[in-house]
Amino acid sequence: MSVTDRIKNNLFRLVLVVAYGVLFALSPQMGLGALKSSGYFIKEMLMIMPIIFVLTALLDLWVPREKIVAYMGKGSGAKGVFLSFALGSISAGPIYAAFPMCIMLHKKGASIRNLVIILSSWAVIKIPMLINEAKFLGPKFMLVRWVLSIISILIFSWLTGKIVKDEDLPQGVLDQAGLHLDQGACMGCGICTRTYPQAFEMAGKKARAKKIQNLDRDRVQEAMEACPVQAIHYREEEKK
Repeated sequence: MSVTDRIKNNLFRLVLVVAYGVLFALSPQMGLGALKSSGYFIKEMLMIMPIIFVLTALLDLWVPREKIVAYMGKGSGAKGVFLSFALGSISAGPIYAAFPMCIMLHKKGASIRNLVIILSSWAVIKIPMLINEAKFLGPKFMLVRWVLSIISILIFSWLTGKIVKDEDLPQGVLDQAGLHLDQGACMGCGICTRTYPQAFEMAGKKARAKKIQNLDRDRVQEAMEACPVQAIHYREEEKK
């Protein structure tokens, strides 16, 4: 791998290191505080994300695509909107825990609009948060904000659904034939490289699919099922 490729693959880390360096140079106390906060959030993610990945994988395994399309797809209408609000409102955990689940739902046919509703509901109208809001700020404040938030979510989810297309999401490019690994979803666990090393390799901190002939379909399927974030996709060439 060339130096340029290494820089591209680690650009975010480099920017982060430079930002911390500048912060420590300007104010060591502020830099130390930022480092402690980052450590806290990293610890929180390490505790929460493995559970989320397992639950997402189980949902992907248990819930058929036809159900997702029927109840949360583009033609689901009001029931899709209602279910998306319900799913986002009853979910637990920080907002970043919703992203793996949304990847899975979109892969199975959920619409862009319903994904926006889930994420927005998760962020601003979760039931535990509403209960605490009513406790500290009063029921009237909570109710008015809840209603206005729902109206705003409905408007912005509709606009996003018109502007953002399915192919704009990272997994949209995976519809072409062949073996693919969604770089946006990959968490760099390396399970696929151990399951089928002839077809997968690590490139920096993430895995990628090799371009090889005569893939072993059983081992590809094994790698797909083992991936905790369902980032591996395989589609056979259409026969002419």
